[in-house]
Amino acid sequence: MKVIKTVGNLSLEIQADTQKDVFKEIASFEEVFGENVCGKCGSENVRCVVRENDGNEFFEMRCVECSAKLGLGVHKKGGGLFPKRKDADGKYLPDNGWQRWNHKTKTLE
Repeated sequence: MKVIKTVGNLSLEIQADTQKDVFKEIASFEEVFGENVCGKCGSENVRCVVRENDGNEFFEMRCVECSAKLGLGVHKKGGGLFPKRKDADGKYLPDNGWQRWNHKTKTLE
């Protein structure tokens, strides 16, 4: 079966044998690309950004208006992306994981 799913201004074309496989693809797509509003300022001017440092790639959604970022992790198995919504202690971050660097306090908020 072939399915076209639109989220925001992006479309995904899925070719799969079962509804279960289609559902998994849609869920994966929506988890990352469904994030089209900044969690800090509410702007819809959000972009996908890939940074590289010492051979490592870092994936994030970034707000053009307020420079807030939503970090994306990479699954060890399969390499898919997921939004980082918890801190290192496993506690949920405020603003649904969106963070902005505070130059005065030198911390993420």
